[in-house]
Amino acid sequence: MTIYRTRARTRRFAKSVLFVTAVAGVLCIALALLLMPRRPPAPGFGDAPAGYLRDSYGRLLTRSTPVEIQIPKIGVDAPVVPTGVADNGSIEVPPLSSPGFAGWYRYGPSPGEAGSAIIVGHVDTRATGPAVFFSIGSLRRGDQVRVKRDDGSTALFTVDGAEVVPKDRFPAAEVHKGGPAALLRLITCGGRFDYQARSYLDNIIVYATLTGRN
Repeated sequence: MTIYRTRARTRRFAKSVLFVTAVAGVLCIALALLLMPRRPPAPGFGDAPAGYLRDSYGRLLTRSTPVEIQIPKIGVDAPVVPTGVADNGSIEVPPLSSPGFAGWYRYGPSPGEAGSAIIVGHVDTRATGPAVFFSIGSLRRGDQVRVKRDDGSTALFTVDGAEVVPKDRFPAAEVHKGGPAALLRLITCGGRFDYQARSYLDNIIVYATLTGRN
């Protein structure tokens, strides 16, 4: 009888350990999901523009500082501030304390001028979650981007395509592309996420061409 009771207690103890272990495992998974950053949408395969079918000849604007960007499809309506070059040589973005701001690379063309105007923004921050350009990866060919300028005009752009590129293979020549057309590039982080470094390994780049003005 004593042996039977001992074995019964052992089985109950083993079941209790297994139950506690299972509950702990479920809690760990749930906690990991809660702490895991929400992933930004990524461009679909083959969405990078194969060429520029549109032109902006005859619609070019003179130089003027952009002050606001609107992207109706993803609900972006954000102030734009001039930025320059960061310490690591990349294009400077607005500070993390201003995740709702976009930054215009002031050493390049302004939106509406010939050449490639560049506007950058954060994808997310630890403190606030999704930031101003969190959803630009969902933009597709034909979507609209509006950039208001301090001269009172608005440059209207149509998206040509978007792509995800590794940061160590950033297509600088295409991003800074010159020429007679007025182009726009929207850039943020995205793609693969390095959980140890707590940073994204890729960039999302949206390409657009000036197709109108107000």
